Amino acid sequence: MIRVMVVAPSPIVRAGLSAVVTSNTQLAVVGSASNLDVLVREVGQLQPDVVLLDLGANPQPSIWEQLLLIQEEQYSLGFLIIIEELETIDLEMALRSGVQGILPGDSTEAEIIAAVIAIANDLVVLHPDAVELLPMREKIMATPVQTLTPREIEVLEMLGSGISNKAIAKHLHISEHTVKFHISSIFQKLGVSSRTEAVTVGVRLGLIML
Repeated sequence: MIRVMVVAPSPIVRAGLSAVVTSNTQLAVVGSASNLDVLVREVGQLQPDVVLLDLGANPQPSIWEQLLLIQEEQYSLGFLIIIEELETIDLEMALRSGVQGILPGDSTEAEIIAAVIAIANDLVVLHPDAVELLPMREKIMATPVQTLTPREIEVLEMLGSGISNKAIAKHLHISEHTVKFHISSIFQKLGVSSRTEAVTVGVRLGLIML
C-alpha cells in the first residue's frame, strides 16, 4: 500500500485529490494539510511515501526552501506537484528541491494515480509540456558540464541499469536520502530533469557505458 499525504490550500481541492487517491486500491490517504508548515509537523508521524501537493495558480518562491528543509530531515518522500499553469513554476528549482513529478491542473484522475504510483517506485514523472520548458540540449551546449564525482558516476551507472533508489542504497551501503542527493546533484550538473535524460547524456559524454 502506497501512503499518500495531500497538501492543498483549498479544502475543496484537498477533498477532490483525496477522493482521487482513495479510488485506487494501491493507494491510501494517511493525512491532509492546508500548507507545508503542517506537513513539516506531521510528516514524521504519518510517514507518507508520496506527498501530493497542489500549488494552485500562484506558487510562492519560498516553497522550494521549505521542500529542501523537508528533504534535509532525511524523510524518504516523493513530491508530486500539481500546478494550474506550468509556465509559472521554476522547473529547475523544483527538481533541485526534490520534486519527482509535475502535472498541470487539468490532469485526469488516471494521470494523477499513475504519477503517484510511479513516484512511489522512485521514478520521475514530468508532463510533456513541462519537458518542453526544460531546453536540455541548449543548456548542455551552452554550459560546460560540471565534473561528476566517482560516487555520482557509480550512481549514474546504476541508473542506466534501471535500478531503484532502494537497491542503489543497499548496494552502496548508504541511505535512500543520500542516493536522492546524489541523483539531484547529477541532474543539476548534467542539466537534465529525469533518469532517462541523465543516462542519455552520460553515455553521450562518455561518462558511462550501457
